[in-house]
Amino acid sequence: MVGSSQFCAGAMGDDADISQLTFEQALAELEKIVAELESGQAPLERSIEMYERGARLKGHCEARLEAARLRVEKIVMGPGGQAERVEPAEFS
Repeated sequence: MVGSSQFCAGAMGDDADISQLTFEQALAELEKIVAELESGQAPLERSIEMYERGARLKGHCEARLEAARLRVEKIVMGPGGQAERVEPAEFS
């Protein structure tokens, strides 16, 4: 069922394109890969290729999320209610 793939011909090719994807694009492609793998319709070799690309997409998404997390700052208010400074936000 290779012909029924949801991916365009270049989607499984060179991984240099992954670094150019937005978080949303990478996540959407990852969701398609998961759906196709879960369907069990792909041949073994294609399943392995999709799994490997999915792992790289997952890493890219995690890196994008970490970069976004590091950009978030919290505003520290002074005693008079005025914004005094910004500090990195803590997520724990």
